[in-house]
Amino acid sequence: MKVLISGASIAGPVLAYWLSRHGFDVTVVERSPALRKTGGHAVDLFRPAMEISERMGVLSDIEAHATGTTEMLIHRPGTSRPAHLDYLKIIGAMSDRHVEIMRDDLSEIYFNASRDDVEYLFGDTITSISPDGEVTFERNAPRRFDVVVGADGLHSGVRRLTFGDNVSERFLGGYLSVVSVPKDLARDGEMTGYFKPGHMAGIYTADHLDDARAVFIFRPGQRLDYDYRDVERQKAQLCAAFAHTAPEVDRWLDEVPQTPTFYFDAITQLQMTTWSRGRVTLVGDAGYCPGPAVGGSTSLAVYGAYVLAAEMVRAGDDYAAAFAAYERTMLPPVEGSRKLAAVNAKTVVPTTGWGIRALVAAGQLISALPLGVTQALARLNDKGVRLYDTMPLPAWPATLP
Repeated sequence: MKVLISGASIAGPVLAYWLSRHGFDVTVVERSPALRKTGGHAVDLFRPAMEISERMGVLSDIEAHATGTTEMLIHRPGTSRPAHLDYLKIIGAMSDRHVEIMRDDLSEIYFNASRDDVEYLFGDTITSISPDGEVTFERNAPRRFDVVVGADGLHSGVRRLTFGDNVSERFLGGYLSVVSVPKDLARDGEMTGYFKPGHMAGIYTADHLDDARAVFIFRPGQRLDYDYRDVERQKAQLCAAFAHTAPEVDRWLDEVPQTPTFYFDAITQLQMTTWSRGRVTLVGDAGYCPGPAVGGSTSLAVYGAYVLAAEMVRAGDDYAAAFAAYERTMLPPVEGSRKLAAVNAKTVVPTTGWGIRALVAAGQLISALPLGVTQALARLNDKGVRLYDTMPLPAWPATLP
């Protein structure tokens, strides 16, 4: 079976790896002229994604590229003394197996795992998909595929071609920006954060990076008038939102005009009830983004790619059966991640001084308690912060290793 995957970030290479390993003829098309190195932010891999990566033989490489953050230093309004939080304990309450890694590093690791057995077409994009699988490209000649998979992110072109522009979305009330800044502005092993009502600015780095990443999340109270492709307007809106938060934050903002890499987008949740139509299906953020930075979307993308691959291998040529089984398996964790993201979007960046104090106090309590105690308490609610650790890995067909 010939499979075309659009997108070479996270879900695309993971899906390509598993399908090619089991005899599928896989092509991945990526709009970027090379593997993206866009200064992306740190992402979390929870237990299921860790186990999938281990089965791919890349877990040691992932762990070697971990950010190494162990402590959080949080500055709050009304106090000159920052709060010291144990980052490893806070994450440990959420997952028994976890690693924080830069998104670009993770993408490269998954790409390297699949590149020898998969055809990658960089610098091109899909322009049309016919019901019989004829695909036209912006640059390459038309080709026919049995299945087309959109793994091309929140602003998916495959989703637009297949489902149109009227896709249900839910704005979660906030915006996320990531800016590359000089490395000497951050401290090794520490994430430094500044809060004010409705705003959080933080900075961190990692040993293997040659820069630091300043992260900004804010909830302005109403949706901004902006175009996700208009970078200069985004930069102006970011600087206006965080001006005079703190002298250190102002120093980070000074880097925005000349930063080599810049990301800005609304924290938006897709709420599609199906991700398949005909011989086309969607995986990862293209189909079920729970919300950037608040919903564990990277782990969900890795998990979704693995589930889709398992069902396609199981179904053979019957892609309709594979898609139906994939959606049945993915719907519960996707719905759970949507609910969790909606809660996180409100609690991670409180809009009141009281909310900020309560959030920091919770972090201090977790930091003070033994890890086993906080994990035991967290396990009492498997639909809360432990959601991703509870997602079961599918069994592969008996004939496969």
